[in-house]
Formats: sequence, structure tokens, C-alpha cells
Amino acid sequence: MRDKTQTNSAAPGDRLIRAGAIVFFVGAVATLVTVAPLFLGTTPFPTYMFGLSMLMGVGFLIAAAGVLQSVAAGRRQARGAER
Repeated sequence: MRDKTQTNSAAPGDRLIRAGAIVFFVGAVATLVTVAPLFLGTTPFPTYMFGLSMLMGVGFLIAAAGVLQSVAAGRRQARGAER
């Protein structure tokens, strides 16, 4: 018997998780670019680059919100199946 959920259907929170991963990796690249001059002995980047480095934390929070949304939807679905 086939499961009712299709393999290509998006679960609640999937978009937030993907967006959070993208923002996290942009922040990770910004962090590497910001830290590189410290090791290479060149002039440091402007202050806004340090702000871009904070995108790692923002991306993590966005992805965590997506995971929590997915968990909440799963609980709602499980409670509906019990009744």
C-alpha cells in the first residue's frame, strides 16, 4: 500500500529550512572573507563585512524556525490520526 504523502510534496517548514541554509552559507562565506586578512596580513575589510558575518546566526535561527514549524505540523497530523 502506498503512503498518502508524495515524495515531491513540500512539508511545512521546508522553505524556511532551505532559506535558512542559504543565509547561513552566505554568512559563512562572509566570515571566511572577513577573517582571511587577519591571517594574510593585509588590511582588514570594512565594518559592514563583520555585520554580514552575523548572517550565520540569522540563517541558523531561520532554519530552526522551519524545523519547529515542521515538528508542530507533524504533531498536529499525529493528533488528527489518533482521533
